[in-house]
Amino acid sequence: MRYGASTFIWTSPFSNRTLDLIDHVKAIGFDIIEICVEDPETIDLPAILERAVRAGVSVTMCGAFGPSRDLSSEDEAIREAGLAYLDRCIDFAKALGSPFVSGPMYAAVGNTRLLDRSARREQWGRAVASLKAAAAYAAERRIKLAVEPLNRFETDLVNTVDQGLQLLEDVSADNVGLLLDTFHMNIEEKDIPAAIRRAAGRIVEFHASSNDRGTPGEDHLPWRDIATALRDVRFEGPIVIEAFTPEIKEIARAVSIWRPLAESQDALAADGLKNLQGAFVGQ
Repeated sequence: MRYGASTFIWTSPFSNRTLDLIDHVKAIGFDIIEICVEDPETIDLPAILERAVRAGVSVTMCGAFGPSRDLSSEDEAIREAGLAYLDRCIDFAKALGSPFVSGPMYAAVGNTRLLDRSARREQWGRAVASLKAAAAYAAERRIKLAVEPLNRFETDLVNTVDQGLQLLEDVSADNVGLLLDTFHMNIEEKDIPAAIRRAAGRIVEFHASSNDRGTPGEDHLPWRDIATALRDVRFEGPIVIEAFTPEIKEIARAVSIWRPLAESQDALAADGLKNLQGAFVGQ
């Protein structure tokens, strides 16, 4: 099993000023650094690639989908901007050797609206059409898209594994799968291991996140059962710790972190990795 750490654990946005994180995650013991592309203009591909190769760390790419990048928007210009952004993330993934781009790319994070059935069907249709276009662009570059269901407080469109599977069926592209995140699953799934098993063959990436967004393994999640379920579905993708630093106020506000959740962000990453390795031993 290969383990990764999200740049969100320490910083936002990622840029040349934070390139040392690549060496840092390697020193902690991770195999992968997951770079979240908040501002594409801060992504220096040659510098990242040189540092990652030198450190012996693989790179994966995660997108950030705010209101100006809403692939389900009623506004065609916003949908086009979202697709242009996602295309850039796909190009970054190709250049850096990431096999996928992940994230809640179907809609803007923070959309929480009580739409009637007709309006929801129309929104769903726009998301499907946008993802079909993105999938085609990604397929030409041999990149996968990993669609992430979010909890009900962060999106009104795709909350559960079953909804995610329906979205994949409607998009109908071989290179589109799921990113499952245990923080969101803890809220939305009645049985996390069972939900993982329903997604067999469709999981591209797995985010190991504590139920409180703190240290994985220092929580109430059934990590051994989760590990067994991932083994049962023959998941071979990366397991990435995603957490957020309260020191970046915009991020802390966006994900509702009002207090420190670990002794330090380094402790969160290091202890989380140790806990996961213990849970997944033999898996």
